[in-house]
Amino acid sequence: MLDRIFAPDRTPELIRGELLLRAARPSDYAEWRDVRLASHAFLKPFEPRWSEVDLSPAVFRERLRRNRREAEAGTEFSFFIFNRACGQHGLCGGLTLSNIRRRAAMHGNLGYWMNVDSAGKGIMTEAVHMLLPFAFNDLELRRLNAACLPDNTASRRVLEKNGFREEGFAEAYLQIDGIWRDHVLYGLTRDRYLKSRG
Repeated sequence: MLDRIFAPDRTPELIRGELLLRAARPSDYAEWRDVRLASHAFLKPFEPRWSEVDLSPAVFRERLRRNRREAEAGTEFSFFIFNRACGQHGLCGGLTLSNIRRRAAMHGNLGYWMNVDSAGKGIMTEAVHMLLPFAFNDLELRRLNAACLPDNTASRRVLEKNGFREEGFAEAYLQIDGIWRDHVLYGLTRDRYLKSRG
């Protein structure tokens, strides 16, 4: 019933082995809320500050509407990551390609989050690997940018295993848990990505 209030989503479904990447649906709300609540302490040091109000049905519905508008415009694509090993319905986390720019830029930003029970199992590394052909082949981007906290070794490993290179340091780059934090900047070019595929 709730699916009828949303326009079709241009976000593709990406499948490889046990992993499925797809856009969030209204029917995902309860599991998403449960996963985010269970992972709050785990995610708190790495994300902007949020509360239970941000997990309300109304906020989730507006998020889905925004996701569909952005996908239709080609400026952002948000995916949920599902794996049968990740719980009742398998929601493990999420990936977003945001701030997609065309013309002379042809780049976008990569961001992601993982639930506490799925961390450290290689799932995010594989999910990013699945997303790269969509970014570089389907969207024809020339590069992807990513940033992480200097002490977030797990996130740095995800990026480095997928060919991203450390490119710089940004002082007070993002507000994380209410504090402006420095970030390490990473990048992956389409040429380097294609070369790595042989």
